[in-house]
Amino acid sequence: MTKIIFIITTCLCFSLSVLSQKSQKPVQKFTTTNKKITVYTTADKTKLRLTPTDNLDFTASKQPIETEISVFVEPSKRFQTFMGIGGAITDASAEIFAKLSKEKQQEFLNAYYDAQKGIGYSLLRTTIQSSDFSSRSYSYIEEGDKDLKTFSIDHDRKYRIPLIKDAIKTAGGKLTTYATPWSPNAFMKSNKDVLKGGKLLPEFFQPWANFYAKFIKAYNKEGIPIWGTSVQNEPMATQTWESCLYTADEERDFLKNYLGPTLKKEGLGDVKIIAWDHNRDLMVQRANVIFSDPEASKYVWGMGFHWYETWTGAQPMFENVARVHEAYPDKKLMFTEGCVERFDDTKYQFWPNAERYGTSMINDFNNGTVAWTDWNILLDERGGPNHVGNFCFAPIHADTNTGQLIYTPSYYYIGHFSKFIRPNAQRVATSVSRSYLLSTSFLNTDGKMATIVMNHTDNEITYNFIIGTEKSIVKIPAHAIQTLVY
Repeated sequence: MTKIIFIITTCLCFSLSVLSQKSQKPVQKFTTTNKKITVYTTADKTKLRLTPTDNLDFTASKQPIETEISVFVEPSKRFQTFMGIGGAITDASAEIFAKLSKEKQQEFLNAYYDAQKGIGYSLLRTTIQSSDFSSRSYSYIEEGDKDLKTFSIDHDRKYRIPLIKDAIKTAGGKLTTYATPWSPNAFMKSNKDVLKGGKLLPEFFQPWANFYAKFIKAYNKEGIPIWGTSVQNEPMATQTWESCLYTADEERDFLKNYLGPTLKKEGLGDVKIIAWDHNRDLMVQRANVIFSDPEASKYVWGMGFHWYETWTGAQPMFENVARVHEAYPDKKLMFTEGCVERFDDTKYQFWPNAERYGTSMINDFNNGTVAWTDWNILLDERGGPNHVGNFCFAPIHADTNTGQLIYTPSYYYIGHFSKFIRPNAQRVATSVSRSYLLSTSFLNTDGKMATIVMNHTDNEITYNFIIGTEKSIVKIPAHAIQTLVY
């Protein structure tokens, strides 16, 4: 009898194993056969800006030695699926865009959203009501209207919505768009002010959840599909601008008891909810509180994070991104905001600003991030407008006195990723033999691989680029970034 049970169990397990194997899609094999490497380079103290600089062949590779610097790519080891790269269309960006000539407007749109003429953004963040990067604080409802009877997005129809529509059109008809609130209305908050922190009062939990649904439906009606929303921008920061505080427990409870159920009830259950939306420093603790609660976690697509944990003078906490990914592999990770603070018009071409982007993007992707969103896509010659004077850098600035666009090195560094890694690409195992270089790789759905290599040192570096038993020899200038497409 025991033998019979054992045989039946063994057969059943074997059958399930075979069925499972049949249901799994075969991994597309990548080969370097008959392929060349096109190298695109951006480098400091040169005119190279996303410039094709080499067309290289693969040759047979021998065992690399320790005195050489090598970049290794292993195409059979694959990880997260890439969603996109983009930036935020804020009120500030839209207002400055409207001041440009028609010719410059089209140049700007092509620069960001056309994958051939520009860097092919595929992701878009925008704000729910005002942020610091607005000319003033404003609301979609009249103060005191808890029933939201006066709700209107007319304010956004002047500048922001037209720019978003132009961006979507330039991108080929689709941009994955998500929205974030900076603050509920003053009457809903403990400090009776949209600025300077404060908390959402319990009696307004439901009206505020209803507010998200109103916004999403209004934008959907405008022909701007809202893919997702985060709960709150920077929920642990009392800022001089629009802000609102949530502890991890408070965000979890608002999610599971109000926001999640409300979106589902309103027919918006497919809208993705992003938790946290603040710096890498506390993201592990926030993930533990929210994702460990099944009733909250079921509503949450993933976690958004920013890069400003360095405000203390400490280093970026890239490893915290990996810790969340390891603990909650079913939750997605999205970089939702980063910019270079403290605008200075003498530093438009300051190279370390660009290297901050390159370092963050490579590390964030290598730690499991699926999407990466810059902050303002456009600001003026003062780093604004910003109604509380929090002036910052953007990848592109417009000088409203001359009508000219100013492209910073950050624009090109971001482009080394966004132009060549396309939505639905899959990250591929990549490593370097020396810390002089940083690298990541993605395999696109068309079968082309893109490997980004960044040199943050003062010296030109010659490196072995090795894939399996094949290699090529590549030179990268000092303080440069390259994309190798093959």
